[in-house]
Amino acid sequence: MNIKELIQQREKKNFALHDRYLNSQMVKVLKTIGFDRHYVKAEGAYLFDDQGNRYLDLLSGFGVFALGRNHPQIVQTLQDVLCADLPNLVQLDVSLLSGLLAEKLVAISPDGLDRVFFANSGTETIEAAIKFSRYATGKSKIIYCRGGYHGLSLGSLSATGDSHYKQGFGPLVPDFIEIPFNDLNALEAALSQQDVAAFITEPIQGHGVWIPDDHYLPEAAELTRRYGALFIADEVQTGLGRTGKWWAVEHWSVTPDILCMAKALSGGFVPVGALTCKEWIFDRVFNRMDRAVVHGSTFGKNNLAMAAGLATLEVLESEKLIEKSAQSGQSIIDALRPLVGEYECFKEVRGKGMMIALEFTEPKSLSLKMSWKMLEAANKGLFSQMITVPLFSRHRILSQVAGHGMNIVKFIPPLILTESDIRWITDATQSVIKDAHRGPAAVWDLGKTLASKALRFKAGT
Repeated sequence: MNIKELIQQREKKNFALHDRYLNSQMVKVLKTIGFDRHYVKAEGAYLFDDQGNRYLDLLSGFGVFALGRNHPQIVQTLQDVLCADLPNLVQLDVSLLSGLLAEKLVAISPDGLDRVFFANSGTETIEAAIKFSRYATGKSKIIYCRGGYHGLSLGSLSATGDSHYKQGFGPLVPDFIEIPFNDLNALEAALSQQDVAAFITEPIQGHGVWIPDDHYLPEAAELTRRYGALFIADEVQTGLGRTGKWWAVEHWSVTPDILCMAKALSGGFVPVGALTCKEWIFDRVFNRMDRAVVHGSTFGKNNLAMAAGLATLEVLESEKLIEKSAQSGQSIIDALRPLVGEYECFKEVRGKGMMIALEFTEPKSLSLKMSWKMLEAANKGLFSQMITVPLFSRHRILSQVAGHGMNIVKFIPPLILTESDIRWITDATQSVIKDAHRGPAAVWDLGKTLASKALRFKAGT
């Protein structure tokens, strides 16, 4: 098989193949909103379609491509590993590359997190954290926050505070307790029975980009210690420079007991996840030789993932991308913040580093209020599509709604944006927000766009 020839022969068949063999509903969504492009190349922060158009990717594979796509240093590292004929996944062995990456992760993790477990994804690291917490403490209950997202496997789904993802998949894992995010009284009440193994939270909630009060995480960590529970920080999306620091918890000088990471760790090339934790937790879980394999992941320590992880951390440091994330993100926020007072639907721009949210709210003026209510009656959160759809169709910027039923648009771009990219983002965003305030005309334009795409889909064109 010649893979290049196969790709060339079947070019533009991706939507038909997915419609036939994979998720046909996803195909329908993309065609309906006009996101059905045939991408043929990816480089850095950009995607290129078969018409030669360049798109700026502010979705970055849900945060996977922090270094941009196809970073040459990661590519070279993977090629070197493939050509080295290294033994891989011997299993009854301990590999060098996993040891080297673990050493590096401990060095950049908050002080005291001295042990590492490797998996294939963020949700697997959450599963491991739940199991480790229960075994280490001898308790069963897990506290999680409303609105939080931790993954879609059964344990991580049980800790996800969004019913949209849970419907029809029950019964879920027992002994999971939901509390409001950023509410210390609710946390203490849940902890007070002293039967809780762990409190798990994203330092900044990804669905909505909700940032806690400055005292919340430090006091939450103190409460978990006081009541004999563990504090799990889910940094699957917020970690590895996304918020302008190695870890989001550093904004509040917090050291968790367990820290979960994934997404950006391999530069987007190889599925990988990891957790770092305090040594005593690891020592309790793996407390005898006959328990050496009591929890594991078959592909977790594979050579390609470990080498890509080492290269990714090197690029983050050598190209000073964490500092760049903080500076570029603040530039975008500062440029967009004045629009809040100018446009009545634009409620707030917030974020840290390259994790930014634009929140929209019901307007006060009569004509805009009617348009808003028309959209919300059709589908809750539809106003957000008046931002994301024209950003894509008119300005070739790929972005996302921040969560189900939310009027919040989220930017999680690669950390490598140029000054020109930042101007592209801010100018385009100002343009679409202005257009969205045209009232009924804007609603009608969006309705026509969505309706025409839906009709095209039904006709099979």
